Formats: sequence, C-alpha cells, structure tokens
Amino acid sequence: AILVCNKEAIAKVPKRWAHKVHPFPVSGILPKDFEGLGSKDKINNRFQVLTAGSLIRVKGFGLAIKSFKEFVENHPEARFTIVGSGPEESRLIALVHDLNLEGNIEFLGSLPREQLLRLMSNSDVFLFPSLRDGGGTVVIEAMAAGIPVICLDTGGPGMHITEECGISVSPDSPDSTVRNLASALEKLYVDEPLRLRLGYGSQKRAAQLYHSETLGDQLMAVSQQALEPACHT
Repeated sequence: AILVCNKEAIAKVPKRWAHKVHPFPVSGILPKDFEGLGSKDKINNRFQVLTAGSLIRVKGFGLAIKSFKEFVENHPEARFTIVGSGPEESRLIALVHDLNLEGNIEFLGSLPREQLLRLMSNSDVFLFPSLRDGGGTVVIEAMAAGIPVICLDTGGPGMHITEECGISVSPDSPDSTVRNLASALEKLYVDEPLRLRLGYGSQKRAAQLYHSETLGDQLMAVSQQALEPACHT
C-alpha cells in the first residue's frame, strides 16, 4: 500500500504501482476538541473572514489580502482576521497599509489552539490560498468548526475541499487567482443559504473522513487489503 496525501503525489506514482495508491490525510482531529462549537456567538453582524497559519510566503497570505481588498471594495463592513506569526509578518502588515485596509484587517499573532477554534466557529469563511501544503491541518480544523473553506485546488487543501464544503480555486497567474478568490468570497457573501449549507457539509465531511477514530478504521482497512494477498499464498 502507498499512502499519499494529495493529488500531486498521486500523479507522481509510477503507473506500475498505481493500484497500490490510497489517498490518506497526514492530519486528523479529535472530536472532543470541537464540542460546543456548533452555535455562532458573533458580537456583530459583520461578514467575518478568517485565515491562520505560519506567516511564510508559500502560504499565500499576500494573495488572501489582495483578494480581500477586491472583495471589500463593495462590502466595506467586512473584516478579515489573520492568526499566526512568521517572517512574512512585517511585509504583510506593510501590504495592508499600502492597500488602506487597516480598518478591515487585523493581525492577532499566534493564539492558543482552543482560542483559534473558537474564532473559526464564529467566522463566516475560512480563506486559505496556500500555494504548497501537503496536509493543511488548519483547513480540516475549519471544516470541523463548521465553516466553508476557500482554498487553492492544490496540495492537501485541494483534496480536503469539495463542492459540498467549500470553493477550491485553480491556481493561475497572481492577478487571475486574486480575482477568482475575491469572486469566491463574493459568492459566499451574497448567498447565505449556500454558505450555511457548505458549512454543514464541511462539518459532515470532517466527521466522516478526518476524525481520529475514523482515520484509524481507514488505516486498518488499507492494511488488511494490503496483507490479504499474502494471507492466501
């Protein structure tokens, strides 16, 4: 058995071994971490976008900020919260300043996981345009918290997110990608029933595929399948 965590890895497996391939996430979640996160507790009615992760260039936070700029032009009440720290922080803060978004975007730095999960539960959309991310644990956490995810259709997030739980954008030129991410934000903003349906779909998919107990069962099934031919020889 060959376990792979994204579509790019699947494509690299030689054809003679393709029958051994099993998509399998590198990250899981504990159901108990999400108990009590089912109800929204927003302090206002503003549209709240959230992202989180190490502030490094490959995570695509610059794309996220630029797409939010395009989106917020028509929705000035919207807010974007960025959780995390890293070497890109000063550049991203400067970008927010250059785009005149200080009133719409806040940097919270690194937070305890429990606090991050609470923020996820109280947000409307999780925006995560990472350019290269084998797993994307934070995407699975957002799914489990019950909010739709907007991501790039690449790496782990590209395999996690389906049309039942979010919007994945095909990576293209920077300008085109920014426009498509902004369009995805617009789509979820104007269509609340869709946003709620995708949030429910996210939570359902997380429970079916990414809970720790479920992953254990999946791994056992893969192991049994891999060992079965040897048992009959």
